Amino acid sequence: REMLLKPHSKIQVFEGAKNNLPDEKALKGAVAILELAEGLTADDLLLVLISGRGGSALLPAPIPPILLKDKEKLTKMLASRGAAIQELNIVRKTLSMLKGGGLAQLAHPARVVSLILSDVIGDPLDIIASGPTAPSSHSVQDCLQILTKYNLLHSLPKSVEMVLSSSPTKPTAPENYSHVSNIILGSNTLALEEAKRQAEGLGYAALVLSAAVQGEVGRVATLYCQLIQLVCLGFASRRKEPLSDELRGNLLQLAAELQIPGVDLDEFLQALRGLGPDRPVCILAGGETTVQLQGTGKGGRNQELALRVGLGLHKAQATGASSPQGRCEILFLSGGTDGQDGPTEAAGAFCSPGLVAEALQEGLDVEAFLRNNDSYTFFSQFQGGHHLLVTGLTGTNVMDIQAILIRAM
Repeated sequence: REMLLKPHSKIQVFEGAKNNLPDEKALKGAVAILELAEGLTADDLLLVLISGRGGSALLPAPIPPILLKDKEKLTKMLASRGAAIQELNIVRKTLSMLKGGGLAQLAHPARVVSLILSDVIGDPLDIIASGPTAPSSHSVQDCLQILTKYNLLHSLPKSVEMVLSSSPTKPTAPENYSHVSNIILGSNTLALEEAKRQAEGLGYAALVLSAAVQGEVGRVATLYCQLIQLVCLGFASRRKEPLSDELRGNLLQLAAELQIPGVDLDEFLQALRGLGPDRPVCILAGGETTVQLQGTGKGGRNQELALRVGLGLHKAQATGASSPQGRCEILFLSGGTDGQDGPTEAAGAFCSPGLVAEALQEGLDVEAFLRNNDSYTFFSQFQGGHHLLVTGLTGTNVMDIQAILIRAM
């Protein structure tokens, strides 16, 4: 109750963007912000609080004649085809009056200070919440390339076609942002640093792989499975083995294909070898994967990632390619820092190599659930839902975090 506004408060609250989708209530709030910014003078200060989680959906102000329903339809089509958050935001800001620096330009000559929570890999200011106070580094041409990539160029709403065809395709003179200060207060990197401190406090030898893990969820799951096998092999034997060379080669190739920025996997593997088998290991990573929807089930990218890792470890064990796994205790967890994974109340889930076999004993076919993108239903039914990570909403979002715990037996 102490957080509720007092009677006659000058603060106005506009609620909207239910389920992280732009709606008429969010549009009403965006119009109010637009009108406020337009009326500012050089004596004013505009303080902007930006959270990547839902920031784009909360500030919809499509360029006329685009209607909100047109923009929402296009966003849904892109998301369903596996577009990354960066790609979604490039399209959104191209079609917006406030995104892509629009809010900052409307507020000129007032001083603008933005305090930002980043939910985007690399913390690019013009992508977080579609960058309302940052100069855009993208053009209409970039937007058209994304629409072409996902085969949507010929199925656009007419209003979107009109705006794109009338927008200049060549770069124009850069706008002035000298009146703007953008400050990042929270990010995935900061969250991983704190997770590392916590793990070390619990006795783990902790290493951070990357704060920029990205790519299709199945391929990322394969990356983690190969990494787990290599660590277990290192625990099992200090001498070089053909299997170790093969796993290492596969891992390096997959990491290169996923193009995870800033990752020196050779250096990371050397650090792992230097830890020794005496202490349990905690490998931490963060970022944001993508899921190409093929089914009609209920889930989220973190729950699907955990389920795919569980399946991958099971298959490796069944083929005998990862016998060292049997000499390790392994736990894999993936969760969203906002406390919500997809349209579920779970933040994510965790798994172990025995998950698939245990599920079969309960009559649950993991591969069937994955084909239907139904990871939440699986984890809800499996062992009473005890493998779901349920934290409640955290009120913030700095993407996802994965933790791999490995201990020699």
